[in-house]
Amino acid sequence: MKETNPRKIKGKEIAEKQNQIKKIDDYTYKVKSQSSDKWYDVISTESGFICSCPDSTFRKTICKHSIALEISLEIRKRIEETKQEQVIINPVEINGCKFCESKNIIKKGLRKNKNYSIQTFQCKDCKRKFSINIGFEKMRATPQAITASMNLYFNGESLRNVADSMKLFGVKVTHQTIHNWIKKYIGLMDNYLESITPQVSEKWYCDEIYLKIKGDRKYLYAMLDDSSRFWIASQVADTKYTEDVRPLFKKSQEVAGKRPKTLVSDGARNFMEAHKKEWWTRYVEEKTEHIRHIHFKGDKNTNKMERLNGEIRDREKVMRSLKKEDSPIIKGMQIHHNYIRSHMGIDGKTPSEKTGIKVEGLNKWITIIQNASREKSIC
Repeated sequence: MKETNPRKIKGKEIAEKQNQIKKIDDYTYKVKSQSSDKWYDVISTESGFICSCPDSTFRKTICKHSIALEISLEIRKRIEETKQEQVIINPVEINGCKFCESKNIIKKGLRKNKNYSIQTFQCKDCKRKFSINIGFEKMRATPQAITASMNLYFNGESLRNVADSMKLFGVKVTHQTIHNWIKKYIGLMDNYLESITPQVSEKWYCDEIYLKIKGDRKYLYAMLDDSSRFWIASQVADTKYTEDVRPLFKKSQEVAGKRPKTLVSDGARNFMEAHKKEWWTRYVEEKTEHIRHIHFKGDKNTNKMERLNGEIRDREKVMRSLKKEDSPIIKGMQIHHNYIRSHMGIDGKTPSEKTGIKVEGLNKWITIIQNASREKSIC
């Protein structure tokens, strides 16, 4: 369908010409006028673009310069995505005999136990029967029941509510058993996922949120990627302003394989000290800019970080209190946020998809657990 909006037509014309748009920083751009040599300032904000041209200033509308910038940024984004090397985690398929590794296998009915049935196979070469339940060997509950319980819990239900919900599916399980599942599988998944490097952007946020551990007030420090909302790393600490958060910075750089070009924080002293000691350099091309304040009317703010804090706060209210600092629950929240939960702010994708890590399959929990188990058995 042919475009009839004159502003969009002119905006596209500007975007298609060379040297019409200049980048000043991550938030400010200059767009050249079509009718003169004048350049207009276009600022990127959380609510959209703001231009200094009369059309935007007086009519309060989306001008052709903002449209041109939006088109240009979208083109750049697509180019970057095509350059990005994607890691695809596929569901594990059974395509060989576990004894002789022959590919000549056939299905041979179901092996039933007290709780559920497992597909059995027969190798036509060595004539042996076998069944494979990767990652869930010797578990009384089905993989679907285990992962459904974990998903309910990290979506906001308490352990006891999850146990009650599972009764509706004929699964009788205690809240302690569900916690044991979480402890077992979160550790397994974390070890596997740490070996995959997310391709995060050049701008990160860091902030803290208080929570209770054994009834005592603690602080959870977190590092978040701007464009993908990928939760890079976290650190539990005793204090808010005096805690040494260099481990958070080191872990973030280790996970991402790089340091950011821009770091946004609330300006707390410990963030400033960690930035100076870990990421300060005299070389401009390697320098990490630290934005130490928030522009509430602009776009240099930590709204995305606050959304993560709200997500953690909702989860922590149901838990009431963690039992220990190295609880698997925190790491589980991070895995759920990055690899399982889709975010409307990034077009319904998961943060991992935006960083080049795509988990396939209807049940992403099972996909990750199976691959993690197989990787562990190989190692």
